[in-house]
Amino acid sequence: MHINYLCDLWQSTHFLVIMNHMDLRSRYEWLKQEVHYHNYRYHVLDAPIISDAEYDRLVKELKQIEAEHPDWVTPDSPSQRVGGRPLDRFEKVRHPAPVLSLANAFTADDVYAWFDRIRKLDERVERAALVVEPKIDGLSVVLHYREGLFVQGATRGDGDAGEDITANLRTVRSLPLRIPLPRSSEDVATAPPPALPSYLVVRGEAFIPIRDFEALNRKLREAGEKTYLNPRNTAAGSLRQLDPKLTASRPITLLVYQIVYAEGGEIPPTQWQTLNYLRTLGFPITDLARRFDTLEAAIAYAQEWEARRDELPFEADGMVIKIDDLALAAALGVVGKDPRSAIAFKFAAREVTTLLHDIGVNVGRTGVLTPYAVLEPVEIGGVIVERATLHNFDYIAEKDIRIGDRVLVKRAGDVIPYVIGPVIEARTGQEHVYHPPSTCPACGQPVEHFEGEVAWYCVNAACPAQLMRNVEHFVSRGAMDIVGMGAKIVEKLIEAGKIHHVADLYTLTRADILEAITKKDRKTDKQPPGKLADNLLAAIEQSKRQPLARLITALGIRGVGEVMAADLARAYPDLDALSRATVEELQQIEGIGPNTAASIVDWFKREANQQVLQKLKAAGVWPKGETPKQEGPLSGLTFVITGALPSFTREQAKAFIESHGGKVSDSVSKNTAYLVVGENPGSKLEKAQRLGVKIIGEEELKRLVT
Repeated sequence: MHINYLCDLWQSTHFLVIMNHMDLRSRYEWLKQEVHYHNYRYHVLDAPIISDAEYDRLVKELKQIEAEHPDWVTPDSPSQRVGGRPLDRFEKVRHPAPVLSLANAFTADDVYAWFDRIRKLDERVERAALVVEPKIDGLSVVLHYREGLFVQGATRGDGDAGEDITANLRTVRSLPLRIPLPRSSEDVATAPPPALPSYLVVRGEAFIPIRDFEALNRKLREAGEKTYLNPRNTAAGSLRQLDPKLTASRPITLLVYQIVYAEGGEIPPTQWQTLNYLRTLGFPITDLARRFDTLEAAIAYAQEWEARRDELPFEADGMVIKIDDLALAAALGVVGKDPRSAIAFKFAAREVTTLLHDIGVNVGRTGVLTPYAVLEPVEIGGVIVERATLHNFDYIAEKDIRIGDRVLVKRAGDVIPYVIGPVIEARTGQEHVYHPPSTCPACGQPVEHFEGEVAWYCVNAACPAQLMRNVEHFVSRGAMDIVGMGAKIVEKLIEAGKIHHVADLYTLTRADILEAITKKDRKTDKQPPGKLADNLLAAIEQSKRQPLARLITALGIRGVGEVMAADLARAYPDLDALSRATVEELQQIEGIGPNTAASIVDWFKREANQQVLQKLKAAGVWPKGETPKQEGPLSGLTFVITGALPSFTREQAKAFIESHGGKVSDSVSKNTAYLVVGENPGSKLEKAQRLGVKIIGEEELKRLVT
């Protein structure tokens, strides 16, 4: 019975009746073809027509029959993809025809120069069509088929001979073990299978898609195992190792683009037709290839993908421009190991190797310590790179990056360059293991790190590296609300040496402010300098009357926002009392976990922070805690606000709720009684709906207190 007919019967009501009348051997042959077909639809077309459960049942039945009849098992059986026993070594395979490399072009002018050279060799080039295909950064492989059966696979090697990696390639799901693959009768009607050569050798690129590579590394990271540097090296290393079972565990796929050699059959005369022919046989083919009548259009397409390279599902280092006419291509000949008929229009390099001279540490405006690499200067994509990010200290340890290593550095578009990892093979034994600093490189104070967190922090309120951010936060609307003290004024005061920590705001004089404002600023200011200074001093004085919750918020203790600051202000009468709190006591307050409690205690223990507090106290900035609120109609209820309310600002809505005994939280949880929703609500609305939290508007909120 013809396989195409059987495929059409897959969901037919007569399917089981037909199958019951087949003998076991016929059933086995049918199962092999059917599993191949669904593998092709899933791994090549990305268009499965049966569920995973149905597919698993087919494979299970196939393996059961093979267990009972091992002599029936052939190399093209889908069961042979799982990988056999480890090999002792790779044998050399001589290719039936040279497997060539490509010359490179780095600019459009280079491509025009290439075209001019070959046009002088053969006038037909002037009228030749061109095919443009992605240059995938993977491992070039050569696949041999005899009578449609995959019999051997090899690496490109030196172009004349490569390594036999047949067992490993069998594990690649997108590689057809037999061609042409079975197809539905509808497919056959529109494109009948071509005459198949008795011996066919094709070339392709084996690689790991970016999405699958990221998922693989994420899985390895969660398991506490070492991660890989990049998709190309991972794919090549997985195919060029001796245990096929390891290869089978890697998400390697394949795209085929060339016929290297053929005996018999009808081979297409053009590259464009070759791609379609290979697709008809069941090989995976790129859907990004295009045919153009002019060189200008081909170059424009290549340049388009250089600009969009981050949209590619795989790593690519360029686009290949080929003469479409294969007879003309052959007539142009070869220079060394490069065919004259094709050129690789390379993208600007984004990955290079260089020496890691040292590891420095930046202190961010939030106090987070971030390591960076000090590199031997190297060009990446036309930019000289001497510094690159190392993400965080856990990343350095995970990748085992050492000072003195030769490292792989990547720069994607305008993104800051980063170190991918070390080139282990280049180590000399002179490299040094790096350890995170115990003190802040900017102020010398001990750094803070909690178990389970990635970041390391400097929590010194007077740290010069954080001063700008700390002062901006301190004077902001949600904290001490010093009107007129914008970022520009703060920056001028710091540059003039008038502020060394937030407490210095309360010792500023009129002369200090005037001195900090430059002549240029005086000309462009909307108000006279004297008036500006007077207004700032008045706002600073006014801020002394802010409640304790505002001051706690202003201190910038890690993990303490406005809501938690209000809870602390209700629990402690002043900062003296709060500074004596223990981790155990603080955890009794709802919403404060062990890490936040430890962060609060640690902040108050720091001598530099205590000095800031003493100066605030001396300046009269020492508010008392809030008087416990009276019981009200909203007592015991927790509210969350999202979106813009019709008449209330966010602060007014919060004050309204709290004045009637309710509590306002920043995040939705199972303890939230109501979500108050305005225009353009955020993700809190979706979470509230998932948790079954009651959702109300401003008017309903008001009715709750009447």
